Amino acid sequence: MGALPRKMEAFERARVEPILRADVAASGRGGTAAMANAMIDDSGVRVDSERRRGRGAGLNPTGRFEQLTKHVFDDGWSSMEELPPFKTEVQIEKPRTIITRNESPDISFDRSINPYRGCEHGCVYCFARPTHSFMGLSAGLDFESKLFAKPDAAKLLDKELSKEGYQPRTIAIGTNTDPYQPIEREYRIMREILEVLEARGHPVGIVTKSALITRDIDILSRMAERGLAKVALSVTTLDRMLARTMEPRAATPPKRLEAIRKLSEAGIPTAVMVAPIIPGLNDPEIEKILDAAKAAGAESAGYVMLRLPLEVAPIFKDWLLRHYPDRFRHVMSLVRSMRDGKDYDSEWGKRMSGSGPYAWQIGRRFEIAARRLGLNKERAKLRTDLFVAGKTAGEQLLLI
Repeated sequence: MGALPRKMEAFERARVEPILRADVAASGRGGTAAMANAMIDDSGVRVDSERRRGRGAGLNPTGRFEQLTKHVFDDGWSSMEELPPFKTEVQIEKPRTIITRNESPDISFDRSINPYRGCEHGCVYCFARPTHSFMGLSAGLDFESKLFAKPDAAKLLDKELSKEGYQPRTIAIGTNTDPYQPIEREYRIMREILEVLEARGHPVGIVTKSALITRDIDILSRMAERGLAKVALSVTTLDRMLARTMEPRAATPPKRLEAIRKLSEAGIPTAVMVAPIIPGLNDPEIEKILDAAKAAGAESAGYVMLRLPLEVAPIFKDWLLRHYPDRFRHVMSLVRSMRDGKDYDSEWGKRMSGSGPYAWQIGRRFEIAARRLGLNKERAKLRTDLFVAGKTAGEQLLLI
């Protein structure tokens, strides 16, 4: 609505302008969601439902850094029927380092690890989607289906931790893409990383939507006993239907709550993240989610407001128009009321929680519910004094 920011100019070449026009049509006076959906369908920007079955995004716009764009259109020779469905493909990535550093003042950690690029969970709101553009791929369906695995992650980690002068602080995992997404069952990269961290006595904090994390309870419980591990499960909704459309390949809400229970019973400090809170869609569930998580054993809780940076905005809007057209105008109006009239405000201190009366109300509701349940009385503080510095595991074996 209004002039596009400079960062958005490339999107016109990426054919997401039909979504912007549809947004205006659905939000403006006299417009309707049906009109907006018809505009998008007529533009051809949406991927056929059979090709994207089981996926979250309905679009696959060209990456914003690409000079050429790809367009799907019917040339009259029935070639559209030959287009294959989006299947999960995994490429091997060989990075030189594995620990990513950040200096963001509104984030509690300064280092993280991402065992994978892209995420098969397909969460339509995922703020990490734009990172796929750096690989020359789309933040849409490519992000969910063209994945990158880093099988050397554990070796790289051990090497980096062995460097002279390394100072241990909690490593965050799962802050970008989920380390326990489905392909982890085969690649087991996350488990190897935990084995290195346990051997080194290094603290770790994990965020996930996957019940697969319970596979590693043996390692995590030993680390937790030494004050080296804590876990947060993201529970966005208790509504199975909403979860299925919004997070199509993530664990169901009951399985996430069951994971909280198992982790807690194993002595692992466990939190629940109500993230993201989508105004007008899942915000009525805040108290219910906290109640359920507390009953499952969660000790603490946090939340993050919906973030729509760059390509995420048109992908989310298209999803909202497809699945909840009657709520489109209300949801986007509330989103903009918390973002100074825009789809997103990246300003530090605001991007996670938003601003304005509605954001304030959400914050107070969350605080009151958490206080009532006894959540956040104490937050697990991880130890750094157990860190074992020195040679890499490989060099130690050579000495033996």
